[in-house]
Amino acid sequence: MSTRQQVLVLYLATSALDSETVGWSRYDGTARTSPTTGDGDEPPYKSGVHALEDGWRLFQAAQLIPPYPGHEYDVSFLKHEFFFEKLVEVDAGDGTGRTESSRWCPPVVS
Repeated sequence: MSTRQQVLVLYLATSALDSETVGWSRYDGTARTSPTTGDGDEPPYKSGVHALEDGWRLFQAAQLIPPYPGHEYDVSFLKHEFFFEKLVEVDAGDGTGRTESSRWCPPVVS
């Protein structure tokens, strides 16, 4: 048995973990799934708190940076980004011995 990481990135409406999910990305180091952009219309969790309740561990939150004066309403990147992980045990012979180290999927925005 070996341990692999699954990563969930939630973009929330505000900096509060209980705010609504507006975008998301998933990455699966177990190679059991191949998530891709647009593979679902509904977010995997309604909020960051719901992800925590399902066993995801929060390991990074976006730094809060105030907007430059006069640019409070500019449209830009999704600011409230939270990274979660799950550590999953996999069998050594289940086909997860890939050499590809990562898969990048741009975030899905609802």
